[in-house]
Amino acid sequence: MLLAIDVGNTNTLFALIEGGEIRERWRISTEARRTADEYMVWLSQLMDINGGDRAAITDVAIATVVPATLFNLRQMCKRYFGVEPLVVTAQIDLGIGIDLPNPSEVGADRLVNAVAAHAAYPGDLIVIDFGTATTFDIISGDGVYRGGVIAPGINLSVEALFLASAKLPKIAVEPPPSGRAIGRSTIEAMQSGIFWGYVGLIEGMVARCRAELGGRATVIATGGLSPLFDRHTDSIDHVDADLTVKGLAAIYARNVQA
Repeated sequence: MLLAIDVGNTNTLFALIEGGEIRERWRISTEARRTADEYMVWLSQLMDINGGDRAAITDVAIATVVPATLFNLRQMCKRYFGVEPLVVTAQIDLGIGIDLPNPSEVGADRLVNAVAAHAAYPGDLIVIDFGTATTFDIISGDGVYRGGVIAPGINLSVEALFLASAKLPKIAVEPPPSGRAIGRSTIEAMQSGIFWGYVGLIEGMVARCRAELGGRATVIATGGLSPLFDRHTDSIDHVDADLTVKGLAAIYARNVQA
């Protein structure tokens, strides 16, 4: 069984994959100081609750955008599973090309998403990941990562607005109840600015990226807020919550199981 670990800036996802099927998904807040033992205590408890068997984990793949977490995750894998994990970088065999001056600058999460998207969808692709940052990644139909866009994540924007403004409250990420752009109260105005502003970001960036690609590109969205935005824009073609995990499994199979 493969344990796939995706370390984001805010949360870390642990997923168990067996026979190509994702069996379990668990999340924990990302904390660079969390020790190997702490990871294992948390993971063991969840596996016990769900009837899992630690001995069944024979392989581990890690993608992290927080380098400081890597040492303790590696220690956990060696100490408790007896394996050296595969760590995703631009230097391993991804199965796609990277057409950038410095490929090592690309976050592991973006590379993993690109691999999974190219395997699942034909033609030019735009992958939108709604995480701590909102990223747009471009993959050509011939399987080459061309670059992308990084914008502040919507929750980060909400937090910044709340912290930097004396009288503005903290709000949830949702469209105003009226559905209109013009808010009739402070909260509605904030909801409109945050939510419809992000819809405008999505639609504007997709249109610009498609224009630069010279034709239509399929848009795949992932991340926790992707279903919400998918309901309010026609710019998203597919939502795949497991895109990153699928990419990790594919990269592991290509580099270790082949």
